[in-house]
Amino acid sequence: MNVNRTVNRVINKIHTSLATRKHLEFIRDHAAELRKLPGGADRYKVALHFPDAMVNAYQVRQWYEPLLALAEFVPVVIIVRNPDAAMHLFKECPLPIHFAPKIEDVERLVQSQDLRVVFYVNQNIRNFQIMRFNSPDHVFICHGESEKAYMWSNQLKAYDYVFSAGQAAHDRLQKHLRNFDASTRCRLVGRPQIDVHYASPIDLDNELPTILYAPTWEGDRPSMNYGSVLSHGEQLIDELTRDGGFNIIFRPHPRSGQNSKAYRQALERIKMQLSTTNEDSQAQFIFDDSAHWGWQWSVADACVTDISAIAYDFLATGKLLYVTKPVSEDASLVDSPALAQVPTLKANEIKDFASSARDALADQSLWQQELVNYYFGDITPGASMQRFISESLALVEKHSEAGR
Repeated sequence: MNVNRTVNRVINKIHTSLATRKHLEFIRDHAAELRKLPGGADRYKVALHFPDAMVNAYQVRQWYEPLLALAEFVPVVIIVRNPDAAMHLFKECPLPIHFAPKIEDVERLVQSQDLRVVFYVNQNIRNFQIMRFNSPDHVFICHGESEKAYMWSNQLKAYDYVFSAGQAAHDRLQKHLRNFDASTRCRLVGRPQIDVHYASPIDLDNELPTILYAPTWEGDRPSMNYGSVLSHGEQLIDELTRDGGFNIIFRPHPRSGQNSKAYRQALERIKMQLSTTNEDSQAQFIFDDSAHWGWQWSVADACVTDISAIAYDFLATGKLLYVTKPVSEDASLVDSPALAQVPTLKANEIKDFASSARDALADQSLWQQELVNYYFGDITPGASMQRFISESLALVEKHSEAGR
């Protein structure tokens, strides 16, 4: 047993070494683009700092389009610290990628450019390496709105500003963070991602309603154990596939199974069930592990998800939404206007879910506009994107007025 573990470790090290060599060779071959430092009016004014590996790329991908819209007004760059991410994001990202693995590389960029604003999508500890620079405003934009405890982490105090979706986020920060003035440090920008057109990669049979099941991952600590794959997922997929009256898009969180073998195995069983059942059903059953998130909102008629950012992205569509109730007693739960009004799906209620969902879809009732406004503000087409651009440019211009 010990011998096998030793062999596996050696093999993993070899694979890692080969992969790293591949990444570094790519970076060397594309050094002119990945190390470019523009001059004059082309110098970068806005950056997004992404120090993670590709496992967390979903966090930065959702900001491509809003940053592209902002780049029409000021030069924008994405700072990448990991060689794997540098290679892959360079290939897929429509914005400039600057590879800065060491702090001296970051320092060279900051000193040569005209950075006014640096955005952050997560709480990676390496954020603090660039946050030591006083001149740009450091702004936390996160990777989604939710009621997870992550959203009021005490770490938010480290940033100059927090860009949040709506009044709900402001109130959440005001309530949970001590010595933090949300009225001055929280800027409400809506959810600019809802103003992006996402082309669907699939054609669904519109004669049947489509349900999106998008559970979050199992979390990395007891208080973040919101994932429903083990408690709800297999039962739910079994119920819907046996019913046969719904198209299903199963979209697991990209980090699902990272910390739990049982969670990972349940995902594989669901994937197998969707694949085998799909052969004999009029409905379409899709296991979606694609890189892009957004098109699912437009094609789905209803969504089942967990306490996560997906619930709030889908809330803005006004369509039928269910949020699973965590079975773990350790999961951190707070009073929430959204969770109080959105239907809750308990693990022991799945047996009758297909019929109840069908009845709810036939009712065609939409969520109260007041609830959507509270979480997102004005969601008329283009409003969120405009707020994001306006608030970003206001910070950029603040530096100009200061004589930078």
